[in-house]
Amino acid sequence: MARIFSGIQPTGIPTLGNYLGAIRNWVTLQAEHECIFCLVDLHAITQFQDPATLARQTREQAAVLLACGIDPAGHIFFNQSAVSAHARLAWIFNCVARLGWLNRMTQFKDKAGKDREAQSAGLYVYPNLMAADILAYHATQVPVGDDQRQHVELTNDIAQKFNHDYGVDFFPEVAALIPPTAARVMSLRDGTKKMSKSDPSDQSRINLTDDADQIALKIRRAKTDPKPLPADPAGLEGRAEARNLIDIYTALSGETRQGVLDRFGGGGFGPFKEALAAVLVEHLAPIAAETQRLLRDEPAIDAVLRDGAGRAGAVAEPIVREAERLVGFLR
Repeated sequence: MARIFSGIQPTGIPTLGNYLGAIRNWVTLQAEHECIFCLVDLHAITQFQDPATLARQTREQAAVLLACGIDPAGHIFFNQSAVSAHARLAWIFNCVARLGWLNRMTQFKDKAGKDREAQSAGLYVYPNLMAADILAYHATQVPVGDDQRQHVELTNDIAQKFNHDYGVDFFPEVAALIPPTAARVMSLRDGTKKMSKSDPSDQSRINLTDDADQIALKIRRAKTDPKPLPADPAGLEGRAEARNLIDIYTALSGETRQGVLDRFGGGGFGPFKEALAAVLVEHLAPIAAETQRLLRDEPAIDAVLRDGAGRAGAVAEPIVREAERLVGFLR
């Protein structure tokens, strides 16, 4: 059984984009894989986080993932900072990775923007920490979006260089597990941008904690264009917002684009938006309700994370201690 590692930053509330692009797939993977799911709070502080907010959002994120179907008993679910092996192996990898490799990482360039000199060193080297997250467990598969494929390649570069430098065959090769049907959900305000939990506008996204009224209102306000819906998928070309709403519907209903357009093509967006809101509420309202139930018992959430951290440490500790021994650290 393959061991899978995957993490999500505990900042902001997970969105419909996170759910369709990653979380729903995590739940499915639990049936046939050994899964390690992590709230990557060490990654979160590469950009300043208010401490009280980070603690609150870590619990909220945990509650949402549990409500979505993550099984903390059958698999491992914890927050990253509770297992010191991550940070210890990341430092070793900081000394293995080459600056030239990090300079090729496009996500740093995207996040840093024009003001690179003002960014934290952590933001620059966080791909090394990501490699440590994976390799501390000898995970061999990582479910990622296509935009994260580069980080998996870096993980393999680091593993190969470590093995070469120390004359061992210790860290395994890691494969990017990119679901062929993973939905790429775009902003409700701009169909050319990904839906993001960090977007300043709450109207740009569906949060997994939104209630039925909030979902319906956001869909009614979602940006569209003045043309009617087309009769076939080819008519969605150049219409980013229309395509995004159709794709959200297909991702949740399991229908094809053509099947949806057979019913709604030729009409305005009003009836379609009503149907889309109903499908969203059907899928997401139970998640929001269960999240709120879980959050009423914060000690129970903390206990789940603490238990997960203990079991994660039991896996990672011997692997990282052996890496430290190979490097030459005395115990």
